[in-house]
Amino acid sequence: MSTPTAVVPPAPRFRPRRYLMCPPTHFTVTYSINPWMDPAKPTDTALAVAQWERLRRLLVGLGHRVDLIEPQPLLPDMVFAANGATVVAGRVLAARFRHPQRAAEAPAYASWFRAHGYQVHEATHVNEGEGDYLVTGTRILAGSGFRTDPAAHAEAQRALGRPVVGLELVDPRFYHLDTALTVLADDEIMYYPEAFSAHSRRLLQELYPDAVTATEEDALVFGLNAVSDGHHVVLSAQAVGLAARLAARDYVPIDIELSELLKSGGGAKCCTLEVRDR
Repeated sequence: MSTPTAVVPPAPRFRPRRYLMCPPTHFTVTYSINPWMDPAKPTDTALAVAQWERLRRLLVGLGHRVDLIEPQPLLPDMVFAANGATVVAGRVLAARFRHPQRAAEAPAYASWFRAHGYQVHEATHVNEGEGDYLVTGTRILAGSGFRTDPAAHAEAQRALGRPVVGLELVDPRFYHLDTALTVLADDEIMYYPEAFSAHSRRLLQELYPDAVTATEEDALVFGLNAVSDGHHVVLSAQAVGLAARLAARDYVPIDIELSELLKSGGGAKCCTLEVRDR
């Protein structure tokens, strides 16, 4: 996989993005709310910060804007900014977390958006932001099964003004949609079929017949928890098979090592909340 330091994006699919990120200043694993989390395993906060900082610098080097939110003590998973809200055309839908350990993250992110001039729609139903809402050029793909309530999908459609397509996750290792599916460009995706119910697999095949599909091996190293700007795809360094398939589709895969954050079930996409102002 190539790791450019300065890139002149030649692809028409490329679009500069704006991301909100949160430094993992307080990162550790003290509870378990997904199969990846084991409080008995040691974590290295300094290493998590260094790996996260490389991701931030990489995104800036690719031509993207990165804003920062202040990390809050006692919220070790606040680094996973993608879960904090969903933003489409300047509309912000606040998150509402399922587990009490993360509940205080939602008002922290909502306050950041209000302070920056956004009107925030407070959620009635449980939704975990871009963890389960992935925005394409024409629709929002919405996950359910482990975190986000299916009833939240209609709320997202009303609040964000875009059609929502529900997808059911069935493997607890892929507890958020962004661990099993990546939006590569406006209407191009990659995903791991076995993470979804039979009905959702048929739906994805109908909507995206030319999608890139991942093996279990690449999915289990969080290869699908990737960040794409339509040309470059930042993904787990261990997802070598997926990187090869992306390169064959004229994407530029860029490897990132986020081994510490994976101990909490997070990767590159988990760390980045896209702020779509239009």
